[in-house]
Amino acid sequence: MLMTKERRTAIRTLRGWAIHVLQEAAAIHECAEHGWAKDRADPHARERALDVARQEPPAGLSLDQAIAEVRDVLDSIGDTCPECLPES
Repeated sequence: MLMTKERRTAIRTLRGWAIHVLQEAAAIHECAEHGWAKDRADPHARERALDVARQEPPAGLSLDQAIAEVRDVLDSIGDTCPECLPES
């Protein structure tokens, strides 16, 4: 059967789900050179990510657990890439 829509990849871990939610909300992005996740420090994007966690938590997870995981992942990501040289 010919599929007209691209199928999304399955997310296998809770952390992977939280990273996906944060990327979709534009709260984090990847370093173009090294691929590390970087925090955009955008409070509106963070709130959008938390709204998604509230509205669409993964199956078997409570709202509080979903929100806590998104916050934990966001707290573990800095605003700079550890491999990029600091600007002088």
